[in-house]
Amino acid sequence: MIGTDARRLAGWSGAGVLAVATAVSVLTVRWGGGGSIPFAAGGDLGLTTRGPASVLLPVVLGVATLVLVVATATRETSEPRFVLLMLGFTAAAALTVLASTLPALLLGWELMGAASYALIGYRWTDPHRVASGLTAFLTTRFADLGLYAALAGRTDLSLDALTTLDGVPGQVAAAGVLVAALGKAAQLPFSFWLARAMDGPAPVSALLHSAAMVALGGYLLVRLSPLLAASGWADDAAAWIGATTAVVLGAVAVVQADLKLLLAASTSAQLGFVVMAAGVGATAAGTAHLVAHASVKALLFLAAGAWLRATGSKQLADLVGAARRWPALGAVSVAALLALAGVPPLSLWATKDAVLAAAGHRSLALEAVGLVGAALAAAYAITALVVLLRPVQDDASSGDRVPPRVPLALAPLAVGALGLGALAAVSSRLPGEVPAEPSPAGVALSTALVLAVGAVTAVLRWRGDVLPGRWTDPLRGWLGLERAAHVLVVRPTLRLADGVAAVDDRLLAPSVAVLGRSTLRLAGTVGKSERRLSAAVRDLGGAGLRGAGLVARAERLLAALVDGVGRGAGAGSETVRRSSGTGLLHHYYLQVAGALLLVVGVPLLVLLLTNPR
Repeated sequence: MIGTDARRLAGWSGAGVLAVATAVSVLTVRWGGGGSIPFAAGGDLGLTTRGPASVLLPVVLGVATLVLVVATATRETSEPRFVLLMLGFTAAAALTVLASTLPALLLGWELMGAASYALIGYRWTDPHRVASGLTAFLTTRFADLGLYAALAGRTDLSLDALTTLDGVPGQVAAAGVLVAALGKAAQLPFSFWLARAMDGPAPVSALLHSAAMVALGGYLLVRLSPLLAASGWADDAAAWIGATTAVVLGAVAVVQADLKLLLAASTSAQLGFVVMAAGVGATAAGTAHLVAHASVKALLFLAAGAWLRATGSKQLADLVGAARRWPALGAVSVAALLALAGVPPLSLWATKDAVLAAAGHRSLALEAVGLVGAALAAAYAITALVVLLRPVQDDASSGDRVPPRVPLALAPLAVGALGLGALAAVSSRLPGEVPAEPSPAGVALSTALVLAVGAVTAVLRWRGDVLPGRWTDPLRGWLGLERAAHVLVVRPTLRLADGVAAVDDRLLAPSVAVLGRSTLRLAGTVGKSERRLSAAVRDLGGAGLRGAGLVARAERLLAALVDGVGRGAGAGSETVRRSSGTGLLHHYYLQVAGALLLVVGVPLLVLLLTNPR
């Protein structure tokens, strides 16, 4: 069992690590020169701080730091396991931002998806939450196959080299990148997984929706917008899919009765503006909107989590007057919701107008659809704002206390929600950018539209009016996209798997069984042959041992014979020596003659006896 002190230390240690990483990233971006470096010597894992990465990297790390500070306020999200998963998730997001080659991008991309599955299903004893994590993982994983298609058959693995591809390889790379990015960014038709991601703890939703995972789907398209333009069709596809998502998911957000689902749908809608910016080539305006949205959405999800813990509910009906009951948390949340609505001069008003101005240079129809999305943003943001600010009854329960560290940690995000729109003004002046400085007429039109829709929504919601349910039911159910995915993808896949299994049962399995039986019989025959061969080898070995024994005995007899001959020769030589030593030469010659007779005569005698003739 982990003690309270150790748990608290884990949370604050993780936040400290990310704070240091944020400071280092700022220094690196400011004085690092923006060049590319190899992640591993001799490998294809390259990193760079050029382009949008120079802006987004400190934002990812800074938002993750504040999210972990808020996470220390509750027991569940200050556990070492949670902190380590969040650190891994953040590291994968940072690697994705810094990647300058496809292998590095894939590494960060895949690790980020795996970490999101573990974090969404963090309460692993709850099957529903685990299933939600699996839905998010499999949906984005299916779309991620596009990156592998972009990687196939390439020798130059740098991201910049993608823009130089032409012909079929260039078309395949553009299509693959577009599908993978739309899946991560929760754009149509992949938006449904974002609703299931709400089953994770509030800090997970805050980071996943703001500066990691979803945001990085949009970032990938911004980073590779030249590839989309070079294809001749992917840029228009991205622009229109983004604009359509801003409208459709904006309508989904307006009718939600759950605050977290409202914010989730608004994430898809707001990322639609980023995708639209990538499609029209306004990379700086898209990056500015991405950064401003990160501050706004991280703040709102963390506030929603704090209210959920305090009241035990995330339903808007149970959160009436929450901003009044917890004034510090309410103040920063009001600022974020006004920015989300696009109220001037706050951040998302400026960045959204910059994107719409760039879209107007491509197509007036595209700009008009984007304006509808902006109006719906005002509607869903003001809906939440009115609910949180409505007066509460005197006898209403105040709920649990919100830890003071929560509004303190959210204060920097509120500053970003108010002031990061300045990035849009800077981006409109960057060399080589699509003109993204709104005209006075465009600013007046969008501002009037946002304020009018916001005012009407505020009046209706303040009176307690609700939209009729007959035509809003599909929107509340996220257009049945998850059900459609099951019908169009999951069920056919399962039927295909069942068909393969049937073929396996009817054809392959019997064939394998026959082959197995034949193999067993062959193995038995081989075994019998081996046993016979072994017996023959044993018999041959025994015979060899017996022959070796006979040879050894013959060798011993021969040695004895040679030894006897030697001794006899020695005795004879001694006799000869003594004879010669006496001086009796006739004895010596007589012995020699006898020996010669013995040597020659005996064979002659044998020859005569065997051949009488």
